[in-house]
Amino acid sequence: VQNIESQLLLWLPKLGMAVAIFFCFWVISKITQTVLRKSGDRFSLKEPIRSLVSEGAKISILVFGTITALGTLGINVSALVAGLGLSGFALGFALKDTISNLLAGVMILVYQPFDIGDYIVVTGKEGKVIHIDFRYTTLENNEKIILIPNSLVFANTVSILRKNE
Repeated sequence: VQNIESQLLLWLPKLGMAVAIFFCFWVISKITQTVLRKSGDRFSLKEPIRSLVSEGAKISILVFGTITALGTLGINVSALVAGLGLSGFALGFALKDTISNLLAGVMILVYQPFDIGDYIVVTGKEGKVIHIDFRYTTLENNEKIILIPNSLVFANTVSILRKNE
């Protein structure tokens, strides 16, 4: 019992420091998220782009804060970082099509080659653009809904037949 108490007394300051470090990173992540959202307003970025950037920054800061806090506790984080890198590589390879659509969706939303309401033709499919998100561009044609993966929209010729009036 005495040994457990002495070990607890040794760990308590480290635990307090780890919690304080994580809390600081949490505050920094919230501030960064707010600043990035307001910057997105200033630069007229669309909501999905603002969300992606601000959430990505927040998650990155929190992961870094967690690793730093665990290192403060004396945990060997090099294996954790290596595991995260390897997992990221495996996930990236497994989700390459999804990631390709996501990045193409970001590029479409940033460069805005067409808008909601425009009538376009892509890969032989045509229709009025009714929605653009990170994965698909959604067209409507004669009561049909057509979902075109953004990687196809980004990689192929897009004909804009009629601009939104």
